[in-house]
Amino acid sequence: MPKVLLVDDEKRMLDLVALYLRPHHYVCTKAANGHQALELVKKESFDLVLLDIMMPDMDGWEVCRDIRKFSDIPIIMLTAREQQEDVVKGLRLGADDYMTKPFGEEELLARMEALLRRSAPTRRIEFKGLLWDEEGFELSYEQKSIRLTPKEFSMLGLLMKNPNKVFERDRLLELIWGFDSETEGRTVDSHVRNIREKVRQAGFPVDEHFLTVWGIGYKWVH
Repeated sequence: MPKVLLVDDEKRMLDLVALYLRPHHYVCTKAANGHQALELVKKESFDLVLLDIMMPDMDGWEVCRDIRKFSDIPIIMLTAREQQEDVVKGLRLGADDYMTKPFGEEELLARMEALLRRSAPTRRIEFKGLLWDEEGFELSYEQKSIRLTPKEFSMLGLLMKNPNKVFERDRLLELIWGFDSETEGRTVDSHVRNIREKVRQAGFPVDEHFLTVWGIGYKWVH
């Protein structure tokens, strides 16, 4: 069941949208302002955000921009404003779609379903003979199996899913070990060394693609 974060300062609108979505098997969490929305996105895993623009204190544009600093979660912006410049602004800040209030239930559902299809997680990645298969928990190079620990497997998959994106050590700790982990950054470095050594022994030129960004973290390049 997809988890959706609803963000609006109007309680009536939050209740109405949740009423729309629940019969279609969406799990809805409500945020009454931008600050609350940001905290929820940082602490919980959501599949989609429905984000109102016109909110006091922290508007939807600012929320969208801040979410994009750490997450690629799909965002649909909702507003009563129809000006083209508002649409362009939202899209440039990182929104994936834009709907004007009032909107129909069927159109909202269709747009949400389209975004969720496009953002479905990649379960299988092939690159120059290297195969990362999440469903089978298998890594291989030219059909030769490479044995990784669960944390090593998850870290390599995360980087391969996001080529050319730099992940800071602290961000890798959050994503692989969890927000409350007491694991230190040097443990990330140790896992990276192990991954590189195992993949290198299989014959794949890992050092050309699994790169260190000195003083920051790591990235996978194509």
